[in-house]
Amino acid sequence: MDNDEPLEPEIKDEPETEPAARNSDETFYCEAEASVAVEKEKPGGESSETDLEIEDTEKLFTTGQRELYLEACKLVGVVPVSYFIRNMEESYVNLNHHGLGPSGTKAIAIALVNISNNDLGLKGASTISEFLQRNTSSLLNLQLSGNNFKDESAELFCQAFSANYRIKTLDLSHNEFSDKGGEHLGQMLALNIGLQSLDLSWNQFHTRGAVALCNGLRANVTLQKLDLSMNGFGNEGATALGEVLRLNNSLVYIDVSSNDISNEGVIKISKGLEFNESLKVLKLFLNPVSMDGATLLLLSIKRNPKSKMEEIDISNVLVSEQFVKILDGVCAIHPQLDVTYKAVQGFSAKKELLLWTNPMKLIQSYADQHQITVIDFFKSLNPNGRMMMSVGDFRKAMIQQDKVPMNPYQVRELIKKLAEKTGMVNFRSV
Repeated sequence: MDNDEPLEPEIKDEPETEPAARNSDETFYCEAEASVAVEKEKPGGESSETDLEIEDTEKLFTTGQRELYLEACKLVGVVPVSYFIRNMEESYVNLNHHGLGPSGTKAIAIALVNISNNDLGLKGASTISEFLQRNTSSLLNLQLSGNNFKDESAELFCQAFSANYRIKTLDLSHNEFSDKGGEHLGQMLALNIGLQSLDLSWNQFHTRGAVALCNGLRANVTLQKLDLSMNGFGNEGATALGEVLRLNNSLVYIDVSSNDISNEGVIKISKGLEFNESLKVLKLFLNPVSMDGATLLLLSIKRNPKSKMEEIDISNVLVSEQFVKILDGVCAIHPQLDVTYKAVQGFSAKKELLLWTNPMKLIQSYADQHQITVIDFFKSLNPNGRMMMSVGDFRKAMIQQDKVPMNPYQVRELIKKLAEKTGMVNFRSV
């Protein structure tokens, strides 16, 4: 028998429950803007208990989320859970012992926009698209990876996101979009003025889809982070991307790992980098790029005095000591830059060991000698003396300081130890 609660008001209040453990499979979380509580005047003859019930019901959910949940219940064929509706905007909701079942769980997952890997398909895409086109939701983050979305779904999302400007982060990875889907999504990118982060990795975009996406990016002014890894851009797609880099001044992160881009495509990307003033991270891992192509990337950064590049990932490329010397020269101009490559040909074990001397031990030794703390040393790198710095500023400061000389490898290890997912280095991590 279905244990879902009916939507009618209940006679008695639900008992308060302790928050479930964060790793519980039955606890769901949602990122949304805070809603404004609406005070409601209490009718004269109404008890405080009844008033509390009405107040909770009306102020704790966002209308858009409630509508999406009710639509999702219709889609999967279940009765809505009134307890969830009353509490869906709390920081946590404990749904143990509510008899949700697989279909009830899917409906709630849709409402919380944590709906990856649910095989929603075209029907699910239609429901979500209709909801988003109302543009009334407070949702910021939409996770739709692994849902068997094909090109028809991409057309629906194009309609939705051409009008919706509230969603900031969209994950459409691990779906089945091909070149036609790329055309729809490219049109969406040209019109959307809200998205800041888009994940299209692990789809099936090839030349035509890649060019269409890049055409949309040329007109886009808000997107900052774009993951296109594990597709099939090839060199023609890389050519279109190079043109985007020449014109676009909003993108700060691009991942085109494993896209069958060779030195020919890297030449075009490098030409774009000579003019780009915004990009900080470029990931080209698992592309058939040689050391010659990698050198072109370095020289493009060197020629651009306004480059903000902080990280280039070519970690499958074997380089030479000559490449390392070129990199050192580029870093002298752009000390915030870090390039990850596979290894240096002919590097002796002794040299390798010297490069990887524990950087924290060096800093601790300096601090002991000067009778200061390690945190004091790090704070001295920050002009405002605060406990946090951006990764790029920290890398630049570490390379330029002369108290504890370090090479880029050691600085990279420090960043791994101190950096947070927000892109900031936190000295409290010491």
